[in-house]
Amino acid sequence: MAGGGEVVTLQAVLAWIDGFAATVAENKDYLTKLDSAIGDADHGINMNRGMRAALERLEASPPDDIGAALKTVGMAMVSKVGGASGPLYGTFFLQLAGPLAGKESVTLEEWAGGIRAAVSGVMARGKAELGDKTMIDALVPAVEALEGAVTEGASIGDGLTRAADAAAQGMEATTPLVARKGRASYLGERSAGHQDPGATSSHLLMRTAADTLAQSGQD
Repeated sequence: MAGGGEVVTLQAVLAWIDGFAATVAENKDYLTKLDSAIGDADHGINMNRGMRAALERLEASPPDDIGAALKTVGMAMVSKVGGASGPLYGTFFLQLAGPLAGKESVTLEEWAGGIRAAVSGVMARGKAELGDKTMIDALVPAVEALEGAVTEGASIGDGLTRAADAAAQGMEATTPLVARKGRASYLGERSAGHQDPGATSSHLLMRTAADTLAQSGQD
């Protein structure tokens, strides 16, 4: 078992969701500013609305397992967030929830499998590939780093940090790209020179995971 028996617990996943909601709130204006250059100038606003709704739903009906918690977030994003963010982030959380349904704790290998399902779901939903200047440019390197960490038997903390670092590099690599998907693609060559807002929020998602999910790894 990777990481010498460490697990990601339901408590840690709830802390991740709470932490991501707080991070989105803190970066709401920044994400919206990025989106104003190549999109509809609403990414930060929409993400903040969705995560606030997710927290409200979790508080109203506390989940018994990891899959249920993630499904609640996914449903909130789908129902409360407009534009592309709602369906794509909703798909991410709903697809992540599937393999982890009924589990109160998961290994790094199980978590990586869930993230792979989530990323594959987003790629299918958005019909996006690596290099299209979307959130995929942060998520694909992240899941590949995570899977590499599992293969090496890395700890949860190390694996999640590698994933966050890879997501950061992928996010930064979107700046020179010409967008091929979404509203940004309408700008053609003018979309180059701007960091993608979806890749940025995806990096924040992975960075928050590194900061929170390993906290209860020895529980």
